[in-house]
Amino acid sequence: RISKGPKWTTFTPPATAQRRRYRGRVLLRRSQQRLALGVVTLFVVSLIIFTSVQFLPGDFAQSVLGQGATPETTAALRAELGLDQGPVTRYVNWIGGVLQGDLGTSFSGRSGVGGDRSRPVVDLIGPRLANTLFLAGVTAMIAVPLALALGIAAALKRGSVFDRSVNAVTLITISFPEFFLAYILILLLGVIWPIFPSLSDVSPDTPFWDRLYRTALPALTLTLVIIAHMMRMTRAAIINLMASPYIEMARLAGESPLRVVLNYALPNAWAPIAAVIAFNLAYLIVGVVVVEVVFVYPGVGQLMVDAVSARDIPVVQACALIFAATYVLFNLVADVVGIVTNPRLLHPK
Repeated sequence: RISKGPKWTTFTPPATAQRRRYRGRVLLRRSQQRLALGVVTLFVVSLIIFTSVQFLPGDFAQSVLGQGATPETTAALRAELGLDQGPVTRYVNWIGGVLQGDLGTSFSGRSGVGGDRSRPVVDLIGPRLANTLFLAGVTAMIAVPLALALGIAAALKRGSVFDRSVNAVTLITISFPEFFLAYILILLLGVIWPIFPSLSDVSPDTPFWDRLYRTALPALTLTLVIIAHMMRMTRAAIINLMASPYIEMARLAGESPLRVVLNYALPNAWAPIAAVIAFNLAYLIVGVVVVEVVFVYPGVGQLMVDAVSARDIPVVQACALIFAATYVLFNLVADVVGIVTNPRLLHPK
């Protein structure tokens, strides 16, 4: 509506534009609140990580120097590594470096004779994180579309043989531990029918298709592990919405069942589905430790296991903090997707 006065012209925007701007402001405010909560969570988790690492058995200086080292030599190496400082001082130094992008220097490469071939933790984690992200990306490209398709098909054919079969197979795969599925796939596809390599040894100069071939078994293992959660949540969310009045109206209007699900049910079911997908995508980065160890895959999980064995405290702390930040980030993305797809979440009761 345009109202003309004697000297100026004012414009009142339509109600739809006002609602759109209001939703944008509320979404931005909610995102900032979740981000602030994530920062606080990371701070608490960093305290837990630092405290837990202090309880690792053994001492790095003693393990490097051996049992025959004198107390003076051991104390000198501990002082060089900063292990002689108090816990508060060490935590402040560590978290201060993290805030500046410095994850510290690895203990590996230190020797008791003055030699120092250690490397920055960032240089150690960088290539390993790229490998883990590659494996997670390949698994996500297979698992997410497949889980959504199976969930939609199971909801459309609720109670059928297909529905019961898919639910049974996914429940069986999720009931077994990751290492058991990994060894079964190695036995079937690596030994009996040698289709894929049993060991996923990749390097930065490995060609893309060769890298994809070598990561086939780890990706297939992770797909079988995470697909059940996403498929069952998709099926349950769609079934809960199928009795809604607007779904009945779409059916009465002559829409096909598939179009009803894709155009009306699925957009309103994205909030719980996005939360489960985000949780499983975070698991692909955080929970791959067992799978990477079984296939000897050079990822962050394998690096963390090796660092724990070597009592490499800076590497263990950095890996654990990256895992925690991954969960916080994906939970934030899931919250934003849920709010965007379901405006009722802008005003929680």
